Amino acid sequence: MKTLETLSLLHSLQCSHCGQHHDPFQLQQTSVCCHAPLVAQYDTADVFPLSTEVLPAHSDNMWRYLEMLPVFDVNNIVTLGEGMTPLQTLRHLPGQLGFDRLYWKDESLNPTGSFKARGLSAAVSKAKEFGVDSCIVPTAGNAGGALAAYCAAAGIPAVVVMPRHTPKIFKEECWMYGAELVLVDGLINDCAAEAARIRQERHCFDVSTFKEPYRLEGKKTMGYEIAEQLHWSLPDVILYPTGGGTGLIGLWKAFREMLALGWIPDKMPRLIAVQAENCQPLAATWNGLQPNAREYNGRPSIANGLAVPRPFAEPLMLDVLAQSQGHCIAVSEADIKQYMLLLAREEGMLAAPEGAALVAALPQLLQNGVIQPDEDILLLNTGSGYKYLENLAINV
Repeated sequence: MKTLETLSLLHSLQCSHCGQHHDPFQLQQTSVCCHAPLVAQYDTADVFPLSTEVLPAHSDNMWRYLEMLPVFDVNNIVTLGEGMTPLQTLRHLPGQLGFDRLYWKDESLNPTGSFKARGLSAAVSKAKEFGVDSCIVPTAGNAGGALAAYCAAAGIPAVVVMPRHTPKIFKEECWMYGAELVLVDGLINDCAAEAARIRQERHCFDVSTFKEPYRLEGKKTMGYEIAEQLHWSLPDVILYPTGGGTGLIGLWKAFREMLALGWIPDKMPRLIAVQAENCQPLAATWNGLQPNAREYNGRPSIANGLAVPRPFAEPLMLDVLAQSQGHCIAVSEADIKQYMLLLAREEGMLAAPEGAALVAALPQLLQNGVIQPDEDILLLNTGSGYKYLENLAINV
């Protein structure tokens, strides 16, 4: 039963493969029918009209959109002030790269320094609501720190499974927040296998990407914020650094929900997924080089978050790219480093390598006619470059 404190319009969890509905009042992982991601569905029409006019009275973090978020009892919300990150116009790089304007949504200002704070705030809030005893996550870095922080705030034990080669700062923050840290030789898919083993032994709640329904709900708030910050309009193009795909899918989900609510006009952006050449499973499938990514083998990248060789939600990502008339591209390690340095020296922004990959993709996208110089283009930087400096081996 919903409590009197709730404003959430969540009414169902839907299997992303066959559409079968699952009970949102029960703890769920993936769908029981197809073992596919579950996607939260909200009542946007039959309960009452929901207007943007309610937002000024709400909090100044991502929970300002709480009607379209999954927590039933507001007392279960675990927040560290995530969301409402700045959206700026880049000053120097647009002219240098041949564009009229480039927008920059900067997720590095979130708690724990990345966009992962959004998804883990939502997932841990629901874990608290369901009385979960412990949580576990395989991570390339940022998700582990975020889970550790939000579980610490919620009083829930956390287990983080991370590649051994991950920069030291990611390991140290997990330790500081009191999480149990397990190091694995390999990439995040190897960590996922170890996390699955531990989960079966200890019955932890698995908050892996798309193995529960609620990280997606936190990530989608980036889309709500972009629309609100652009006065309820959307750019022509959004470039997104894509590993597991939660943010890419979350943006599209947010845009479709706001369209149903009547908050935005019927003009959707094209979404462009940017990957690293060292690990480009989605690009390989998109370009017809393989039927799917189930057997793809990637290599480590300085952009740790892009090293996701076999994304569980690949079908959903491909659907989003197709529906948005989007594109997928991969960039080299050398270009990521080059444009990370360029962003720092030209814009004063120490972006995560994942964010720098977006800028690295622009010249190729422009040359190939995928984007045009006069379009409104938004780049979504997912984290802080400070946490990655060890990867760059800078000599000073």
